[in-house]
Amino acid sequence: MSTETETPATETQAPEAPKATSTGTSETRAHPSAGTPESAPASGAEENAINQLQSDIGRFRDLALRTQADFENYRKRAAREKEDAVRFANFAVFERLIPILDNFELGLSAARTAEGDGAKPIVEGMEMVRRQLIDFLSQHGVETIDAEGKPFDPNLHEAVSQEPSTSVPEGSVTRQIRKGYRLKDRLLRPSMVIVSGGPAS
Repeated sequence: MSTETETPATETQAPEAPKATSTGTSETRAHPSAGTPESAPASGAEENAINQLQSDIGRFRDLALRTQADFENYRKRAAREKEDAVRFANFAVFERLIPILDNFELGLSAARTAEGDGAKPIVEGMEMVRRQLIDFLSQHGVETIDAEGKPFDPNLHEAVSQEPSTSVPEGSVTRQIRKGYRLKDRLLRPSMVIVSGGPAS
């Protein structure tokens, strides 16, 4: 008697039906790739506020640049003024010392014309003092202005008269009556001069 082996039947599962919602309709899931609704455009008030903000930013940026430029100009000007103050700190002192030197040189000229051997030591002593004064001024940047024979320069010379001359061209200095001085590039005192008017007609 043959024995048949029973093969258990495989149950085929049917796909689940969509779950019904409480309303009886099937639940529909959103696909991940589905897009979101676009944002609503900004209102007119918001656009005006943004434009005003951008305008303020530009204005403040310009103000900052101008302020920075003004500060840089002020810094340079302050440094230049400080440098000038150091360079010309003794300007007023030299300005008052020069007339004293003028009088000293007049006394020296008078001593040179004095008669007698007793005047010689006095002249030598005065000349030594004069050289010391000139060296002192030169060491501090004071220079004499050489005017004779040079073209008249109103920035350096002060003309007191004009005279005819055959040896000096017209418009040039024939004689210097009083020496001029300058401290570096700043005029202390102009030279007092007589200017040539050219040959007499």
